[in-house]
Amino acid sequence: MNRPLLCLLLVVVFSIARAEEFDCLIEARQTVDIRSPVDGLLESVQVQRGDLVRKGQVIVKLESGPEQAALEIARARATMAGPVEAAQARVEFAKTKEKRQEELSRQKFVSPSALDEARTERKLAESELRVALENQKLAELEVQRSEALLQLHVIRSPFDGVVVDRLLDPGEFATTNIKEPILKLAEIDPLNVEVVLPAPLFGRIRKGARAEVVPETSTRYFPAQVSIVDRVIDGASGTFGVRLDLRNPGGAIPAGARCRVRFAK
Repeated sequence: MNRPLLCLLLVVVFSIARAEEFDCLIEARQTVDIRSPVDGLLESVQVQRGDLVRKGQVIVKLESGPEQAALEIARARATMAGPVEAAQARVEFAKTKEKRQEELSRQKFVSPSALDEARTERKLAESELRVALENQKLAELEVQRSEALLQLHVIRSPFDGVVVDRLLDPGEFATTNIKEPILKLAEIDPLNVEVVLPAPLFGRIRKGARAEVVPETSTRYFPAQVSIVDRVIDGASGTFGVRLDLRNPGGAIPAGARCRVRFAK
């Protein structure tokens, strides 16, 4: 084939490609299995298959009686002021005694050993106060630890999405086993649109390019935008992949549907 004819053929291919629509597939942005971070009985599963969920929404609770009791004990210990107040009182008493002994020592009314004993008592009292304060700090940290352990029994949705499947019910035993999820969630706003394009279009479809997508479940075209363009062409098929972002407020467009896409000129 001579060069002028080849160039003309390429121009025709490009023109046809620009006018064509391409097959595509609409996919969830991400799909995750929700598992328990700890082993325990399910107290409640608060969503059903098909329910829409919001990021941070409580979707699962595990029984947490022992953990709740441990938290209450830790809070009680953290708020106990008696040991610290008693240690502070001993320090004040020891300081007063030491000053009195210093004055008596200057007047030669007590021996040096009595003064040394008073100073030692003051140092011991100060050490006991430090220990009491450290124990109080440890008690406060134990509260934080107990709160964190209790939070492991409350599972929240990691994103806005939809419940794809519910695999366990209240009363069943949830484990950390990767093969035993409780729920399956999918993020469906935005959606991913995957399309395979012929190699002659490489370099013409760029990130940020606008397009229109029509799902097989509708006759309406929805606006989309190119987010990823593969930089490697598949030599066997002479194609490359492109991903588009498709906004889906309210979940009107179903993930998993086939579609057609046309790119803006």
